[in-house]
Amino acid sequence: MWILAKYSRSRLSRSQLESLLVERTIALQKLSQRLLKLQDEERRKIARDLHDVTGQTLAALKMAVADLERRLNNNLETADVLRDIDTLAEQALQEIRTTSYLLHPPLLDEIGFSAAAEWYVEGFAKRSGIDAKLDLAAENERLPIAVETALFRVLQESLTNVHRYSGSTEVNIRFQLHAETAVLEVVDRGRGIPTEVLESLHEGSAETGVGLAGMRERLHELNGKLEIDSSGLGTSLRAIVPLSVKDQLAPSPVYVPAVSSGAEFTSATGAAS
Repeated sequence: MWILAKYSRSRLSRSQLESLLVERTIALQKLSQRLLKLQDEERRKIARDLHDVTGQTLAALKMAVADLERRLNNNLETADVLRDIDTLAEQALQEIRTTSYLLHPPLLDEIGFSAAAEWYVEGFAKRSGIDAKLDLAAENERLPIAVETALFRVLQESLTNVHRYSGSTEVNIRFQLHAETAVLEVVDRGRGIPTEVLESLHEGSAETGVGLAGMRERLHELNGKLEIDSSGLGTSLRAIVPLSVKDQLAPSPVYVPAVSSGAEFTSATGAAS
């Protein structure tokens, strides 16, 4: 009930607080509906990719196996077809591995946020052509998995939108650990976020889109916060999460992976997908 605590300090009347609560509930319902729609769209995209890419690779592999069987039955040379089978099998494994890693990188569970972030940023720079610089704090111990997952999803969403909407040729990512908080900062040199979008976000509106609103809600679930500064010179996004949060008490995330469909306009590190 963070919104009540936030506004109660302003000594609003009970009726005003109730009105704010109703508005907040409606905004969350709209966000939930949009998230479900985006989830369906992403499932269709994954299914299409598996069918059109991996499915075709496996179909070619099946034909190569049939050719191998024919050659064996006729005592023909098999070296070249065996090489084809090996190549196709490796290609299929790579395609499946890439899809799996983008949905949820094993490094996040096995080693932690920093390793997963380094892997993702490196791949992002190669795919996008954007100069991505990464400054990671040394982790002496693992963070709660809920915190690591939230930070990783914010990183994914932020970089996806830097690529799609900011027009920036460079982005700087910094991860810091303080005594009581973990801070992830993503800074681009793009065109910035429109003032009205930022105002909607600060007012708690879901009309900012799934990207910004989803990041904000994910962090609020962990008693964290999302801070954004933006101008025509670029955007700075900071995700701040208290380290006192207990992993076993953290709610299970219900948000879809940040492989945004980009159906609506957004700018810089925010999303309105």
